Amino acid sequence: MAYAMAGALISSGGGDAVSVYDVSAERIAAVKGLLPRVQTCGSTAELAAAADAVVLAVKPQVMPAVMAELALLPAKLLGRAGPLYVSIAAGLPLSFFQNHLPEARIVRVMPNTPALVGQAASGFTPGPGVGEADLALVKRLLEAAGRAVRVEEELLDAVTGLSGSGPAFFARIAEAFIEAGISQGLSPEAARLLTLQTMKGTAELMETKELEPEELVRMVSSPGGTTVAGREVLEASELKTILAATVKRAVERSKELGK
Repeated sequence: MAYAMAGALISSGGGDAVSVYDVSAERIAAVKGLLPRVQTCGSTAELAAAADAVVLAVKPQVMPAVMAELALLPAKLLGRAGPLYVSIAAGLPLSFFQNHLPEARIVRVMPNTPALVGQAASGFTPGPGVGEADLALVKRLLEAAGRAVRVEEELLDAVTGLSGSGPAFFARIAEAFIEAGISQGLSPEAARLLTLQTMKGTAELMETKELEPEELVRMVSSPGGTTVAGREVLEASELKTILAATVKRAVERSKELGK
């Protein structure tokens, strides 16, 4: 995800302002190999000293170790005048960061992997002391990679379950469509192309024309036609129940990680 966000910022014209640090030299080399324009730092302190915003892009289980390292930074880098800290760790609440960095300005963000192609769907929520300039910086960062919406913190777990984990769920649905096409005689290449273009085109149509799902269903459903015949099977299934349970379990896991 760090690579995706850095790559999106570079593509939007902000590449010269991106620096990275990781405890693994191999990770740094890998990112530098993929994104030659990024700058590299030798320590967290070096990065924070030069940054307007520090993106904490590690897994929740690793974040306590990162907090311990940040606690060693000079006080000026952890106060109101220091950089803005942006966490993308699922589940960890603002209170976790405030306990470790009580004076720092902190924003929680939940992006998703379509940031790799500039199509992320992100949610964010600011902590105390975060100003309008900080929010503008976060929006610039997130909108370089797609679309972003501000939500209350208690809803970030829902964002995590819906859009954070959502690409994997949509990929499973795409997989099922591709396999269905192949089972009906299409080549794997044709089934993949038609499935992905149909998914992409449907999303674009709904957004551009501001269509509700039911409106688009009616548009495609000619009386007595093929779509109606297929819908009879689909709508008699437990599809909505399964998808609701899928998102709910992802949300629950996000809350578990926060504990």
